[in-house]
Amino acid sequence: MNRDFPRILTYLRKEKGLSQKQVAEDLGISQALLSHYEKGIRECGLEFLVKVSEYFDVSCDYILGRTVQRKLASVTPDDFPESEEIRHMQGNMINQINKKLLMNTATVIFDLLAQIGNKTLTNNVSNYLMNGEYQIFRTLYSANEKNSQNIFSIDKSKYKNLTFASMMIDIENIDSIIEKNQLSLSLSPEFIMNYFEKGASSLFNLIQYAERNIKNYTKNG
Repeated sequence: MNRDFPRILTYLRKEKGLSQKQVAEDLGISQALLSHYEKGIRECGLEFLVKVSEYFDVSCDYILGRTVQRKLASVTPDDFPESEEIRHMQGNMINQINKKLLMNTATVIFDLLAQIGNKTLTNNVSNYLMNGEYQIFRTLYSANEKNSQNIFSIDKSKYKNLTFASMMIDIENIDSIIEKNQLSLSLSPEFIMNYFEKGASSLFNLIQYAERNIKNYTKNG
């Protein structure tokens, strides 16, 4: 029996401010049966799972506790630039999706940093992210040996190791600042979804993609 389903079912009902009687009537079951579902005494069938997911407007995976994302991510034309030419370029959709994930996730991160309100922490996080983008850009730029290196001051043979070292120092500083100043926020998947709306979907997708890649590297390494 799925242990998360009763908890999430109860949470969704209470979040909507609905009584067991009302939800049971809407779903066409008895209040006693709904109570059993919420207490984990009875296990529902697939038909009811789909019905209750549609009722609360969440995915089946969410109500089963398999994902923190309430709805399956969907891509619409509104997520992309207005240019029809860009939209229909072969292979550009993945580019735009990943760009959207990174930009929206960065927005969530800096909104959280703004709530914490520690300038030093914000600077170290910014440094870490900037160094990562610097390294990627320089790697792409330097792929063509004919491209001038005049815009860079660090030697081409050293920048990767130095950037990596700098990022590791930033992470250590971030951990130290958080621990020293006891900085924290009370967060939950539900809060993030409600507070950040569209950015939350990108964040949850990024988490899933990142952890999948990490697990693959670990497994293959």
